[in-house]
Amino acid sequence: MTKQGLVEVVAHRGGIKLKDAEMIVSIFFGSIREALIVGDRIEIRGFGSFRVNEYKSYEGRNPKTGKKVLVPPKQLPHFKVGKELREKLMEETQQVLV
Repeated sequence: MTKQGLVEVVAHRGGIKLKDAEMIVSIFFGSIREALIVGDRIEIRGFGSFRVNEYKSYEGRNPKTGKKVLVPPKQLPHFKVGKELREKLMEETQQVLV
């Protein structure tokens, strides 16, 4: 599902205008983005959590030349699925396989 698809679902299920649904979805994702930027952890019960993983710099190799290169430290977002969603997905997948 794309962001636009999500906007359409929110508009349809919420019985609201497409423009209002687009604003809601944008505010939601913007809030998550802003919280991660300042280092906060976001937990949505029954769905999952978002946090930022920090990686130290290390010495890697250029795959083309084989030369050593210094990889700078970085911060990357990480999503961990919640227990309730994981169990629901497993349940649904088991029904499909049976």
